[in-house]
Amino acid sequence: EIRKRKNMKLYTKEQSLALEQQIFAHLLVEQNGHVLTITLNRPEKKNAMNPVLFREIAYALHYAHFNHEVWVVVIQANGDIFCAGADLKAFLSSGSETNSTIPEPDGEVVLADVFSGLHKPCIAKVHAPVLAGGFLIVCGCTHVIATPNVTFSLPEVKRGLYPFQVMQSMLNIMPSRAVLDFCMRAKSADAQEALRLGLVSEVVAVEELDSKVKALAEEIMEYSPSAIRLGLEAFDALKTVPENDRQLFLKSMLGKAVQTEDAAEGIAAFAEKRKPVWKGK
Repeated sequence: EIRKRKNMKLYTKEQSLALEQQIFAHLLVEQNGHVLTITLNRPEKKNAMNPVLFREIAYALHYAHFNHEVWVVVIQANGDIFCAGADLKAFLSSGSETNSTIPEPDGEVVLADVFSGLHKPCIAKVHAPVLAGGFLIVCGCTHVIATPNVTFSLPEVKRGLYPFQVMQSMLNIMPSRAVLDFCMRAKSADAQEALRLGLVSEVVAVEELDSKVKALAEEIMEYSPSAIRLGLEAFDALKTVPENDRQLFLKSMLGKAVQTEDAAEGIAAFAEKRKPVWKGK
């Protein structure tokens, strides 16, 4: 039997679904219908990710993963920087923040793995520059909608560091030479170059950003959420499934999809020439 990756292990289902009881220090989390919107809300620090924010993002994504009523996740940010990466001063400091009630995770937060394990469509709504570890968020999403003014920069080598984890996330979506060039030359790309490299899905005018993200989420929700969830689960698992076993594994995933309520509904709706009513089950 092929073992699938289990990235959503930092919080239990019970812990994750208690989101409404939690206080977030640096996130705004709102569910509207089947869309969960996560807003980075540390603008005074350029949304740099300290240990608390890492933990809060991981927790919110666990909630989205375990909650079958969440079909699409949107990640956005307040302030003039989408995300400046990791807050190095905070990681080196012994101080702690107390206004977040998010429980300690059962292990180290590896943001790329948490995004991989989400298994839900995730749209990054990018209105401002992305730097350093902020790429982990952008690369972790299934879609990235950006405005023309946005830049994407990796300044780590200027500080004697290297974007190790970001490099791996970028390699999942970009050619290796382009990734190495970014990392080695502290490169900055505008939105159009990011689009050409596959880092961005679409570039839209500032005044169209809200409506474009809303329309994309609505379009995705026209299709079976259970089929998409299983498809993303398979996509994640293929990273560790041996090549010779992949077709057998994917056949087993098709078998799981066929047994869902959504599959029965989709087939019935097709036969009856009507629009399907999805349940995400």
